Amino acid sequence: MHAFPEGFRLTWYGHAAFGLRTPGGLRVLIDPWLEHPNAPQGAKETVIQEGVDLILLTHGHSDHIGNTVEIARATGARVAAIYEVMLFLASKGVPEEQLVGMNKGGSYTYQDLTATMVDATHSSGIDDGGRVLPGGEAAGYVIQIHGGPTVYHTGDTGLFGGIKHLIGEMYRPQILLVPIGDRFTMGPREAAFFTEKINPEVVIPMHWGTFPLLTGTPEAFREALAEPFRSRLVVLKPGESFPK
Repeated sequence: MHAFPEGFRLTWYGHAAFGLRTPGGLRVLIDPWLEHPNAPQGAKETVIQEGVDLILLTHGHSDHIGNTVEIARATGARVAAIYEVMLFLASKGVPEEQLVGMNKGGSYTYQDLTATMVDATHSSGIDDGGRVLPGGEAAGYVIQIHGGPTVYHTGDTGLFGGIKHLIGEMYRPQILLVPIGDRFTMGPREAAFFTEKINPEVVIPMHWGTFPLLTGTPEAFREALAEPFRSRLVVLKPGESFPK
């Protein structure tokens, strides 16, 4: 298994929310919904206190935008999102100088990290107090850490064409963060197929266990994975980190 560099750490806050620390000390949040039913107690307050440099948003649903506005305003973090989500955040008071508008195929480099926005098969409408606003399209991120691993956060995707060639072979991510909950994303069977096409060194399931509707489990995911991939599966509890 790949030896990950000192200083690299990936923390799961439950659902699709992750914290990432690079070897250079960059503090990153992905889809920071930190007040869901399974979130670690005080997670939002802790990340604000520790500081955040960059937030990456995969799409406009409330369980992914989450606490972005509050965290960004409290910490001064930059926020990268697809253009329409960026406009929404600006309307909610996130300062323009902190916002990084992107679209699929584009990359953003900040300190020792380059985030490339890639495709995801999902919707992205923004619930703004009962009104549904256009949220562009859903996406994922291939996060290339300079001097460290490449992490692929798929966002809330279903299966799509070209997984192996477009992402697996071009970017060769070493760590895959993949949804398994079913109903709104891939379930265990689809996530196992997706994993085998990407061929990561480590796969961490996400978007499971938050609500009863999300019926996919790590156990079912493990059973669906082909034998070579079962040993690469790392199941985290909310608040746990990798490497442990």
